[in-house]
Amino acid sequence: MRNVIHTVVAVIMLGALVACGTAPQVTPAEPAAPQVLRLATTTSTADSGLLEAILPDFEARFNARVEVIAVGTGQALALGQSGDVDVVLVHARAREDAFVAEGYGVNRRDVMYNDFVVVGPAADPAGIAGIATAAEAFAMIAETGSLFAARGDDSGTSTAELGIWRSIGITPTAELNWYRSLGQGMGETLITANEQEAYTLTDRGTFLAMRDSVPDLTILVGGATVAENQDPRLRNPYGVIPVNPERHEGIQATLAEEFAAWLTSPETQAMIGEYGTERFGQPLFYPAATQ
Repeated sequence: MRNVIHTVVAVIMLGALVACGTAPQVTPAEPAAPQVLRLATTTSTADSGLLEAILPDFEARFNARVEVIAVGTGQALALGQSGDVDVVLVHARAREDAFVAEGYGVNRRDVMYNDFVVVGPAADPAGIAGIATAAEAFAMIAETGSLFAARGDDSGTSTAELGIWRSIGITPTAELNWYRSLGQGMGETLITANEQEAYTLTDRGTFLAMRDSVPDLTILVGGATVAENQDPRLRNPYGVIPVNPERHEGIQATLAEEFAAWLTSPETQAMIGEYGTERFGQPLFYPAATQ
């Protein structure tokens, strides 16, 4: 009976506290710490501003924080191969396919594309303006000994550039005093080309994003838009590949898969296709995912 009385009194006192607005406060639970996704990608996706524009949506949806490592495609794939990142977003299709075939990555998906263009000084000492293909332009640059700034960083752009030289039977070496291999990203290479009045191969997106920083460079081969580019070998596709969790411990496999699915979703593809249109009058990247 005594226990019952005590219980009744406790209930009455609690009710009084509530009525007086002094009920015990419940401390809300701390929000879960964000998951960390390690993304190795090309300098073009960072230098163009694309990732800065779209990643906040992913981070908000999945309570995640994306650590972006912007390097050349070769370095990005090497980071995936060693298990130092969870997912890669790159642009060198043959190397991507080899990465998956060798078991380092799983389920490569098309994400987007833009194109490469040849830029150089408006004075155009090699006379390449309006030439239809990069191979023809490169041959004229070599013939005239005009200065060429190359990334030289094992990137997708560097891979494409060296492929063009090979197609015309030229292997650039240090002995060619007109060919400067910089070992730099796309942004730094464009700035060097601008300062030295040199030609270079660049993805269109990065060039447009940096146009104000390289005022002495102009597009000489590739046209004003992707649609006007007459050279099919200058097409520049990008793919996303989650790293194979069976190769390394600690891979955020679920989050990497969610990232790849998000990146290729209709909503994100729409964001990619819209990025750059307001500022440049054309997208910097074109959606390519197939659902």
